[in-house]
Amino acid sequence: MITPQDKELLAKKGISESQIAGQLSCFVKGFPYLKLDAAASAEKGILVLDTHEQKEYLTAWERYINEDRTIVKFVPASGAASRMFKDLFEFLGAEYDEPVKAFEKDFFAHIAYFAFYEDLNAACLKNEKQDISALIASGNYKAVVANLLNEVGLNYGSLPKGLLKFHNYKEGARTPMEEHLVEGALYASAKAGKANVHFTVSTEHRALFEELVAQKVKMYSEKYKVEYHISFSEQKPSTDTIAADMENKPFRSEDGKLLFRPGGHGALIENLNDLVADVVFIKNIDNVVPDNLKGDTILYKKLIAGVLVSLQEQAFKYLKLLDSGKYTAEQIREIIQFVQKKLYCKNPDTKDLEDVDLVLYLKNKLNRPMRVCGMVKNVGEPGGGPFLAYNPDGTISLQILESSQIDMNDVKSKEMFENGTHFNPVDLVCAVRDYKGHKFDLTKFVDPATGFISYKSKNGKDLKALELPGLWNGAMSNWNTVFVEVSLSTFNPVKTVNDLLREQHQNKD
Repeated sequence: MITPQDKELLAKKGISESQIAGQLSCFVKGFPYLKLDAAASAEKGILVLDTHEQKEYLTAWERYINEDRTIVKFVPASGAASRMFKDLFEFLGAEYDEPVKAFEKDFFAHIAYFAFYEDLNAACLKNEKQDISALIASGNYKAVVANLLNEVGLNYGSLPKGLLKFHNYKEGARTPMEEHLVEGALYASAKAGKANVHFTVSTEHRALFEELVAQKVKMYSEKYKVEYHISFSEQKPSTDTIAADMENKPFRSEDGKLLFRPGGHGALIENLNDLVADVVFIKNIDNVVPDNLKGDTILYKKLIAGVLVSLQEQAFKYLKLLDSGKYTAEQIREIIQFVQKKLYCKNPDTKDLEDVDLVLYLKNKLNRPMRVCGMVKNVGEPGGGPFLAYNPDGTISLQILESSQIDMNDVKSKEMFENGTHFNPVDLVCAVRDYKGHKFDLTKFVDPATGFISYKSKNGKDLKALELPGLWNGAMSNWNTVFVEVSLSTFNPVKTVNDLLREQHQNKD
């Protein structure tokens, strides 16, 4: 039953009653598992480039950016850093006062190696009248952690990762946001020397991001000889999803209001769709390294971009040929081979299609957004992986899947997941215009059947939450997708604060 108060809230968010009905039906029906054909590997579906191919693709990218192109680096940066500090929050609430667990001991033993050390020391002096060394010597470890995490100190427990100091340099520490600005200059700037970097941020932290950009952009612009165009967007209220109770009815808070939750990173397909660009790089905010280790990152970003623009150029040629109507049977066979062997989209029924239907099928598959995704060798990190999966139209194509999308009760599917050779580090480059130069409407290429349901609670009451199809999962399900093996050295996420102590985040210069 939708009340007048509900209608007012829906209007404010830009959500229709039919959307609510559709979301509630998802709680009832659930989401189907995807049928797998195989785990993608170097033998099946993942390109491993030799030296000659690398040279060709690097040349292709340099040629592409020397034309009048708009390149954008898109960085999801709204995530809070609270999970980074889970172990330290637990230490603050523990009955003991000195480090006991290995994580706690490691943190304090190497505390001077963190890029935020000087700021933390200043906060301790201001609030505790003692520096870090003195507090540790007197056994007051929790005061140090409190000054790191709480609002009275650095407030790192509530800030987004993008604003935390990650890496030390002679000229001062850098945040992940700054490292992405540097990356934008090094591999995503076009002919005119413009570096377009777009961050998706939370409403509450947008001003802090804008303030940091205002402070730093001139310095990086002069250092890397680029003209920055930095923009921000927030997840749209219209992409929030309704929560349900355990009987699949709308969850209401104690004051009777409907409860909505953010729809997950899949909601960002709307933000991506709003960009005006030819090519978009996508990378997570925390996967950055200091300058002395950026070489591999730059190399492989340019490589996958070269693969993208080379495939796009060929796809455009085929589309124009099909439009002309002047093609031979041999050329049609060539296009089929391109779709199957280069774009890894296979249709078991191709041989049975009549000529007109075959051409329509090929046009449909070629005229889609395209992405090339870097894949690293699997080292046991949690998260999604590359697969060949069946699509609703019966075709088989490359997809990035999360464990929630795979039926782990099916022996073969579980085996494919567990024995996968590669892992998705969220390393994408996307072509978002069609062969006539028009922007694709990316929302039309989402597979709505690839969302998932999670279980949460609110004020002690259990609820179900609906996650939209993930940005690089179901939200891009109907794109042309190609996987390329990239070096593991390009994947250096920061999941916990102690990850910053790894060699990859300690600047040796």
